[in-house]
Amino acid sequence: MCALAIEVEPLAVDVVCTDDALRVTLADGREIAAPLVWFPRLLKAAPEQRAEWRLIVVVGIHWEAVDEDISVESLLRFK
Repeated sequence: MCALAIEVEPLAVDVVCTDDALRVTLADGREIAAPLVWFPRLLKAAPEQRAEWRLIVVVGIHWEAVDEDISVESLLRFK
């Protein structure tokens, strides 16, 4: 039996920052969660600042108020 590997570019469609985690939903339905302590700028940011994010060509996330950029690919590499 042969399995076909398909390359899928990770595309973010939603982002939520809680008090202790960054949660990203991808277009293919996967969800990624990472501890907020991994991102000191977001950890120190006010909840209002964390809520003000925008997608960067849908492969990354940017928070203007705290000058933070995180690529979805880098989140997938964390173990």
